[in-house]
Amino acid sequence: MNLEDKIIHFLKNELKNNVDSSHDLGHLKRVANNCKIICKDEGGDYDVLIISSYFHDIVSLPKNSPERHKSSEFAAKKTISIVKDYFKEVPVSKYGIIEEAIVSHSYSANIKPVSIEAKILQDSDRIDALGAVGLARVFYIAGKLNQKLFDLDDPFATHRELDDKVYALDHFYTKLLKLPITMNTKKGKEIAEVQSDFLLAYIEKLKKEIEIT
Repeated sequence: MNLEDKIIHFLKNELKNNVDSSHDLGHLKRVANNCKIICKDEGGDYDVLIISSYFHDIVSLPKNSPERHKSSEFAAKKTISIVKDYFKEVPVSKYGIIEEAIVSHSYSANIKPVSIEAKILQDSDRIDALGAVGLARVFYIAGKLNQKLFDLDDPFATHRELDDKVYALDHFYTKLLKLPITMNTKKGKEIAEVQSDFLLAYIEKLKKEIEIT
């Protein structure tokens, strides 16, 4: 087995009791695939990207946890521990870049990535919050947090403050639609803009469907 196959085999067992479908093996595979696509244009250490993409959410605290912003730090430390024990073929010299990439991928941590690998991972993870999958994930998470779909009186916050802790639709405006401008790489930005356009099209359709005449 190559490194990626070994990691997937490991994670299938590690995540067998995972109940968070927004941070499951499917999410990890999509982020890894985004990394591969961006890496072709931007460069970077392939093995570092494979490891960091598959393990970046090995610790993922709930979005309403007061320690949510520390998730990536915890994930980075656990990843290095796992790599030391189970993936001894990975050179120690790569540990630092792997750790930096995972720590800085998080939106809530608000840490600027330095290495190209960290920039690619951050872009790749944020891209998965957009497009059709991103649309599904935002409402899935909203359901878990018992949020409302939108404000019935003012769904698009024309006359009120945005509050994505109460309304799922508000999250499009507080975060998701802003993601393309946060991209670190040219290729990441290209992909993010296409995926963001899907969400904009969804919003336009939603406006028509909920419009009361």
